[in-house]
Amino acid sequence: MKLRNNFLWGGATAANQYEGGYLEDGKGLTINDVEMGAEHGKKREIHDFIQADSYYPSHEGTDFYHRYKEDIALFAEMGFKSFRLSISWARIFPNGDDVTPNEAGLQFYDHVFDECLKYGIEPVVTLHHFELPLNLVKKYGAWRNRKLVELSVRYAQTIMDRYKNKVKYWMTFNEINALFISSAPWHMAGILYQENEDKVNTMLQAAHHQLVASALTIIEGKKINPDFQFGCMLLYPCTYAATCKPEDQIAARNKLLPTYYFGDVHVKGKYTNTCLSYIESLGGKIEFELGDDAILAEGVVDYVAFSYYFSGIEGVGENIEVAEGNLSSGGKNPYLDMTEWGWQIDPIGLRNSLNSLYDRYQIPLFIVENGIGAIDELTEDGTIEDNYRIDYLEKHISAMIDAVEKDQVDLLGYQVWGPIDIVSAGTGEMRKRYGFIYVDKDDLGRGTLNRSKKKSFDWYKHVIETNGESIR
Repeated sequence: MKLRNNFLWGGATAANQYEGGYLEDGKGLTINDVEMGAEHGKKREIHDFIQADSYYPSHEGTDFYHRYKEDIALFAEMGFKSFRLSISWARIFPNGDDVTPNEAGLQFYDHVFDECLKYGIEPVVTLHHFELPLNLVKKYGAWRNRKLVELSVRYAQTIMDRYKNKVKYWMTFNEINALFISSAPWHMAGILYQENEDKVNTMLQAAHHQLVASALTIIEGKKINPDFQFGCMLLYPCTYAATCKPEDQIAARNKLLPTYYFGDVHVKGKYTNTCLSYIESLGGKIEFELGDDAILAEGVVDYVAFSYYFSGIEGVGENIEVAEGNLSSGGKNPYLDMTEWGWQIDPIGLRNSLNSLYDRYQIPLFIVENGIGAIDELTEDGTIEDNYRIDYLEKHISAMIDAVEKDQVDLLGYQVWGPIDIVSAGTGEMRKRYGFIYVDKDDLGRGTLNRSKKKSFDWYKHVIETNGESIR
């Protein structure tokens, strides 16, 4: 098996980290718009309003709202076959529960998709990427409330009907399993746990509401256009047992249960034994409404999308040192190097992850996030020699090709996070850069926002031109 001739090479972004224009043309406030920037290594402060004289990175992002033509032209120059972006719910329904959509918001995404299609770039759209309208938190308590199922499906129907002839590939919720494995439920579901709240049951119920909303979105989407392709999107925390001790094998398996929980419901259309045993282990319960089982069974996905950045180890020993990662953590592996942010670099882990997911689900996979955050230094002539990024991506793409060619994994595409410098989701920093394209902006929001190409720009262009042959 070879990579598909129409393999979807590209890059991935999120509106709250990239788009900016946070109150332009009728857009409402989102949960990100009240999340302040933080110093390196510190958590961001969250309020339910905007404080004067404070810095909120999402308000400008890196200004895709005004520079989308320039950026998409650069993506096209690299030869992108696909571009993943998210739609901001509050740009379409400013309060989340408005009676009519905001036409200016709809027109913006019309322009973006038209620009992509002009260059033959396939839009890959995430409907919910940590982008909840703030009003839905204040008025309904966010995803705790079943009302959000109805409101989110109406939003999705509006979007899918509007762009039914422009978008084929959809994902419902970004890294939906992060609600279980992250300490930041604000991002995933607009939730800040109250002092006496039953956190386990709130978490399980919010997740159920999202799973039902996802299934209903797929059901309604297939009515709008039967050719739509829907994926779930998982954060995949590749995990190895710390030793060959049998108990460590169980610990490694247990680490992956929150991920397979969401994958199982999306792909198999039901709460499997994995899901039910996990609920029982937490001592929690879920309230179902009549018809939920049928909805989940019908609204299954066509592919499994996932993010991969790092791996970790897990065991029962007391001497396992923690390594932080993307919204989750794992034990340090002595055989791996680490990034400046403590993320373990494991290209072979990507091959292992592809095999684990494909063995379990037997439907096409899609890598929609993979990349390395680093501090890029401008040279005297204004260029960036980001050989570390080229090395990281080259090794991961090589492992991905091995999974396809040697292991027979069915893979739709590969998207780098992010193809242009954007604001860090965790801290709001700019210093943690991922892009092939440098954006002149610092951690305090200062800079011209001018774009310039890094060394990796032409490298990735050549990878796409040769459909991966250049790195074999």
